[in-house]
Amino acid sequence: MSKTYSISELSSEFDVTTRSIRFYEDQGLLHPSRRGQTRIYSSKDRVRLKLILRGKRLGFSLAETKELFDLWDETLSGSEKQLYLLLKTISGKRAELEQQLNDIAMIQLELDNAEARCLDALKELEQKKTTVE
Repeated sequence: MSKTYSISELSSEFDVTTRSIRFYEDQGLLHPSRRGQTRIYSSKDRVRLKLILRGKRLGFSLAETKELFDLWDETLSGSEKQLYLLLKTISGKRAELEQQLNDIAMIQLELDNAEARCLDALKELEQKKTTVE
């Protein structure tokens, strides 16, 4: 018999709220069985939760994660189609990050310029003060 997990065990292990886990279930990403009102999560659900959280850290939307899970579920070991979709998604995330890096560099430059103008203005005010006194 394979290991099963309660919602509180998964919540503790992955440091997420039980509400988040139920949300992932509502989105069709997890499929626990039930014993009365109690959710029983399988090892597969545990792995999926781990992948959901890793995907979130990498910037994958839940819809993208679900699409990958759905493709994986079509076959026993995934498919060429799934791998191409994953590569396309990774490429898109990489492009987004590249744009964000460029945006950050531009903002840093603008902040540097604003800071330099402020420092120059303060210097000018200090010099005016000194000449008046």
